[in-house]
Amino acid sequence: MDWEVKKRGRVTYYRKNKNDVFSDLVVEELDNGDLKIRFVGMTGALAATNELELEDVAKMHPTLEIPRIFDTWEMYLKEAKICESLAEVDFLEVHSFGAAPKAPNALVDPEGYAKEKNRIRHEYSKAYAEYWKKKMPDNGLPVRFTVYLEELPDKDASYEFGAVGLVQRSK
Repeated sequence: MDWEVKKRGRVTYYRKNKNDVFSDLVVEELDNGDLKIRFVGMTGALAATNELELEDVAKMHPTLEIPRIFDTWEMYLKEAKICESLAEVDFLEVHSFGAAPKAPNALVDPEGYAKEKNRIRHEYSKAYAEYWKKKMPDNGLPVRFTVYLEELPDKDASYEFGAVGLVQRSK
């Protein structure tokens, strides 16, 4: 396991050894034995470059990005031996921040820029809903799934994603 684990009272921090900035999972033990999990806010420029044409690299692809994030979180839960499936987690909140479109240029082609912004918003929502239906059909939906399009600290990133969930052991 490639994790540094620090336990402080009711809170356990799981950090990949290569990550010196923040934890990848923070798990809070609740009084009833349940676990409240805060999932790392992930960023990325592209989910699967090898699946795309080179001229399409700057375009955001939520249908690839959303599954990759959730699958990564599931892998982290398994590696940390917290649970075996993301379906065991009841997500309370999911926050998604998509980058503003890299192209077309808003000043040169404002109509094209607005169209691309709408495409991204629609595809993020659709990809999220499809993942939920396929991988976690018995789970409830979180109270919040936000999608904001804005500039991100990582200029090459097309998204930033984070979530809070609960593993209920006291059912």
